[in-house]
Amino acid sequence: MTAWVRPAAVAALAVALAWVAGGQAVLGRIDPALAFPLLMMPMLLLAGWQRREDVPARRRAAAAALLLLAVLQGALAWALADSVAWGQLAFVFGGGAVAALTADWLVRRRGRAVRCLLGIAALLGWFVGGHLLLATLYRPAATARPAAVTMLTSLPLRWAQGDDMAAMIAQGADEDPALLRLEAAGPVQLVDSLADHVPPSGAALLLAHPPALAPRDLVAVDAFVRGGGRAVILADPLSGWPARHPLGDPRNPPVTSLLTPLLDHWGVTLGAAPLGERGARDFDVAGGRLRLFSAGRFESLPPGCRAFAGARIAHCRIGAGEAWLVGDADLLFAPLWQPLLPGAAHLRRADTMEWLDARLRGGGAGAAWFRPLWIGAA
Repeated sequence: MTAWVRPAAVAALAVALAWVAGGQAVLGRIDPALAFPLLMMPMLLLAGWQRREDVPARRRAAAAALLLLAVLQGALAWALADSVAWGQLAFVFGGGAVAALTADWLVRRRGRAVRCLLGIAALLGWFVGGHLLLATLYRPAATARPAAVTMLTSLPLRWAQGDDMAAMIAQGADEDPALLRLEAAGPVQLVDSLADHVPPSGAALLLAHPPALAPRDLVAVDAFVRGGGRAVILADPLSGWPARHPLGDPRNPPVTSLLTPLLDHWGVTLGAAPLGERGARDFDVAGGRLRLFSAGRFESLPPGCRAFAGARIAHCRIGAGEAWLVGDADLLFAPLWQPLLPGAAHLRRADTMEWLDARLRGGGAGAAWFRPLWIGAA
């Protein structure tokens, strides 16, 4: 029994580190892979404890610690996310074995100063290298021929920071993170009229809280979807997007959705957000975690629609095409979905952009080796 005490303590330490320092608690995720960058510390501790043991005993202790770590992380994932993520568990076990061998070699070097320097270098190197590796494994893969997206919006996604034309020209293109992320996944064309810029065959349409559309533009949207097109429509009854200009300035996005004529034509009624709902809330929709901010609810939907997230999101079959309706323009607001660190896809707080990319460019778009395991997902 005593042979399991040290491995058990090390496994418990690794789980605690993943929860606190690995970001599981902050991000609301229980991914076993988030423990990977922190494995060197518990493995060094175990190697130090077992330094005077023979080789078989040291290896048995390391294997026992990693087995207990996998069991604990798997049990937490099953309990909190109703999933196990076997691939991530195997990745952590294999990485832990490498960390254990490295730690065992380090603690057996002669000279305390040498061991301390090597230990610090191993801790930092493993931590940085682990995060770089996770960023790659969680990053959506580029598709060979991504579908083009035609986008019409009133949100300040392009030239987002400029106050006048001279300043914008001097500063250059200053695009919002949401637009940059969409463009990184494939071609995006921003237009101001759909009647004049009908999405080509195979393309998708993104209406992100657009300004008032002319009747011919509404007809173009309806015809595109009914003809077999894919569309994602963000229609917010009370947008919380920060205004960059004084109240009443026409350059600001409209306060409320102006798509009522189109939604009425489809038999959809968009209502206000539930009374008292003001903060951001997480919802799991079609395999992704989305963060909505005071989203409106679809009070009535035709038979061809299916509601999600308490009727805040709907998927509708319209003619030969389909449309995802979201009662929240703030879905694109970067602080709601950006990762803790720029470029660190493995530390993201929501699947917003990955979810959008899959809806616009097909279910296989943006696939990655690892996916977040959200606490509460079912």
